[in-house]
Amino acid sequence: MLMSETLTHPDEGAAFISEQDAALRRWTHDAPGPIKIGSDEHRKMFCRMLLDTHDPYRPAVLDWPKLEPDALRRLTSLPIWDMAVQTEGRASIRVLTYARTLNDPLLHEAIEMDAAEEARHKVVLSNLVHAYGIELAPEPAYPPPKKAEWAWMFTGYSECIDSFFAFGLFRSAQRSGFFPPDLVETFEPVIQEEARHILFFVNWVAWYRKTMPWWRRPWHSVRVAAIWFMLVWERLAIARGIDASGNARDSNFLPANREVLGDSLDPRGMIELCLEEHDARMSGYDARLLRPTLVPTLARFALRLLKK
Repeated sequence: MLMSETLTHPDEGAAFISEQDAALRRWTHDAPGPIKIGSDEHRKMFCRMLLDTHDPYRPAVLDWPKLEPDALRRLTSLPIWDMAVQTEGRASIRVLTYARTLNDPLLHEAIEMDAAEEARHKVVLSNLVHAYGIELAPEPAYPPPKKAEWAWMFTGYSECIDSFFAFGLFRSAQRSGFFPPDLVETFEPVIQEEARHILFFVNWVAWYRKTMPWWRRPWHSVRVAAIWFMLVWERLAIARGIDASGNARDSNFLPANREVLGDSLDPRGMIELCLEEHDARMSGYDARLLRPTLVPTLARFALRLLKK
């Protein structure tokens, strides 16, 4: 659970956790009325959403629960930890590099905080594997990308895919008992932060496209299509296990093995759960913010194909 170093009374601590959880999940912009996509008010809205809902927990004070032997075995057997830690390491430097190219103070502040949260996710994961004795392969270096905007967009679209499935898999792991309740409660804020990140990103994309000169938009569309092609290709490689060089790829995607999902959840049920969790995690934020649509739309199309 998240704990504050300044709170000692149990009831006071519980109240703090409840308030922080509400602040993370529910937010409404203070400007009334419709907001035009691409306007200055739109930029202010999606930046303030990210900044105002920031949870100031520190990984050092996360209380990792003691696990029973079976739960510990299940956790340590997951083949995702190298990939997860390296993904967050790359994401943080990519996002931070892009933030440093920006002159707009509000955008710079919001995207820099996004990078700090990605870096914090890496520390959380590193602390988790240390707490439970999970051995990782040596980490590679994370050099700043040469193409800052490309790397930022690649990271954002990657999170849109991976978070959609991670939401459902995380909830399925909770329901099946794969993750014990105390561990779910400890890790929950990290999952919700990813929802905020993709909500911010899709609004940034819409705002950015609206504010660029019309003659740049076709090239922007080509770049986005190239990113999606690369992301799909990578996920196919992940489905086969690993890339040609043997390295962990850019993905937070949890393995959908039978033990995580439980015996009762078939592919259709998994997709329905992902959609349910995706909508639930977005529901508390201002309705005037754009929501991610492409992956949920593809998921709903897949459901039609899965109908008997």
